[in-house]
Amino acid sequence: MCELLGMSANVPTDICFSLTGLVQRGGKTGPHKDGWGIGFYEGKGLRIFHDPEPGVESKIAEFVRKLPIKSEIVISHIRKANRGKVELKNTHPFVREVWGTYWTFAHNGQFKKIKSESLGEFLPVGTTDSEYAFCWLLGKLKKKFPHPPHRDRELFQTVGTYLRELHRKGVSNILLSDSKNLYAFCSTKLSWITRQSPFGKARLVDADLAVDFRKVTTPGDKVTVIATQPLTSDEEWNRFQPGQFQVWRKGRIVFSDR
Repeated sequence: MCELLGMSANVPTDICFSLTGLVQRGGKTGPHKDGWGIGFYEGKGLRIFHDPEPGVESKIAEFVRKLPIKSEIVISHIRKANRGKVELKNTHPFVREVWGTYWTFAHNGQFKKIKSESLGEFLPVGTTDSEYAFCWLLGKLKKKFPHPPHRDRELFQTVGTYLRELHRKGVSNILLSDSKNLYAFCSTKLSWITRQSPFGKARLVDADLAVDFRKVTTPGDKVTVIATQPLTSDEEWNRFQPGQFQVWRKGRIVFSDR
């Protein structure tokens, strides 16, 4: 299995602290050593980095961890390969354009017979079942809505419906973004925490590193971090229920099916 990391914030925020913990699981404190990737949104723009090297050894990961890129939406992934070779083209998150916007997708789990499903206009570049599922999902979405739906709720409900279809095909812990919203679906394991005033201190589980958020935030900041497993040892994380779907915007939940 792989591990996921996502962030939704109401102000541009760096994710260096959380990323430092995640990449340790990419070959040091965890077995997810078959590549890693991360995407940072800046409005509709997207900075994305991929590397098939283990996260804990990757020079690119080291560069990104030390460079405080600030974003309101981030999706990251560390891979333990089960379908598809360890290659650059198979590293998450995957990216496609829909309605003039970059969509990104990262997945933890396996799908059964997903490649027997027909695809629309989106085709995979690599050989993973994850990228195939992403292309399938976007094809269904674009077929239903040739143009962006006018109502957010209609979009959220439709995305949730397709993610549930994937859930029926296997383990499908998923983070997805359209540059405005962060979609999270839990099949088996996913946790989240929202940091807001009054801020406190936190220490990573996987590295000897702590931060006092009171020194690096302002009172109006709201930052939600989503991860496969809690990244800190001294904070209370919330656990998704299996089958739960949520949509986050600017650090808060704007849609939930539970």
